Amino acid sequence: MRVLFVCLGNICRSPTAEGVLRHKLREAGLADQVEVASAGTGEWHIGKAPDKRSQRAALLRGYDLSAQRAQQVSSADFARYDLILAMDESNLRNLKALQPPQGKAELDLFLRRYEAAVDEVPDPYYDGEQGFEQVLDLIEYASDRLVIELKGRL
Repeated sequence: MRVLFVCLGNICRSPTAEGVLRHKLREAGLADQVEVASAGTGEWHIGKAPDKRSQRAALLRGYDLSAQRAQQVSSADFARYDLILAMDESNLRNLKALQPPQGKAELDLFLRRYEAAVDEVPDPYYDGEQGFEQVLDLIEYASDRLVIELKGRL
């Protein structure tokens, strides 16, 4: 299985989701069966590390994002990945517009898929530290449920 998380710039929400899911897959003994990555619909941050605030908040919970580098979604991703999970409606719309007819990837909103209290992971970029904590809370919740789904699919 291959899972791709997508947000706008690939420096806050989607790299956090990638790091959290990788960690949870290792804990569940599934790390060698599921490939996880993240990307952005925008090109502004290609090659850059996740936002320092995302890294700091994640590290406090045991998730190391430091090796990740931002990349942009490409049309090839729709054939490469089985599941592409967007952080918000805007990015989901952008993904649907990019999706080629032959793309096999299933597209969905990450939080809505797992019936979280809200449908979208809010962008914490312009918020204080509280925003990054909220993002982690939401992503941890949905990632636990995604691990259960992946176990069932494998």
